[in-house]
Amino acid sequence: MQGLLHGRTAIVTGAASPRGLGKATAMLFAEHGASVAILDLAAEAAEGAAAGLGARHVGLACDVTDKARCEVVVAALIERWGRIDILVNNAGITQPLKIMEIGPADYDAVLDVNLRGTLQMSQTVIPGMRGRRAGSIVNISSVSAQRGGGIFGGPHYAAAKAGILGLTKAMARELAPAGVRVNAICPGFIATDITAGKLTPEMHDAIIAAIPMGRAGEARDVAGCALFLASDLAAYCTGTEIDVNGGSLIH
Repeated sequence: MQGLLHGRTAIVTGAASPRGLGKATAMLFAEHGASVAILDLAAEAAEGAAAGLGARHVGLACDVTDKARCEVVVAALIERWGRIDILVNNAGITQPLKIMEIGPADYDAVLDVNLRGTLQMSQTVIPGMRGRRAGSIVNISSVSAQRGGGIFGGPHYAAAKAGILGLTKAMARELAPAGVRVNAICPGFIATDITAGKLTPEMHDAIIAAIPMGRAGEARDVAGCALFLASDLAAYCTGTEIDVNGGSLIH
């Protein structure tokens, strides 16, 4: 049986980290037949992650805050594949700062990678998607955007991830007539490289106690949602935000 993304091409940003959401998403997309481009800051890491998926996949260095570099990378992929069907805007950074600790450089760093990067990468693929009247963009937000902060991210991180939700809805509204879908995922507490080693046992237990499903999420939990949104199973979904948090935001 062919996979849900058989013959599709996909870009996943920030996808070289071994236990990250991006890598898990790239792996699942590849399992379902997509040709995947893994983008990350370091070329060696991106290339290594792509090589682990198989010969048809590619890894490229890309700083999503650099619009010119985004354009060069997407142009190279279009030359290689002919089109981009799917973009997953996963690249992001966080900082565990309190409101009065946030300086201008902190604000710029977090907003630029999370929010500006999502906008700029989307801008580079939209013309081709519009031209074909098809495409899916999946943006990674966070439960922090919904509940006003989280476990690790400061208020500027919550603001950036909330901005992604607004951007997702506005892009979805504008691009829907062209057949391009845009959706967002809001992960809760996920066991990734970002969270590893940063919690005391007491903090970890308290977090798990607040999750109705009684466990931390796994990167593949988020990847599965991204697969759904990227595929034709979600053909009538645009402008949505899907929670992947084990029930921790039930209210």
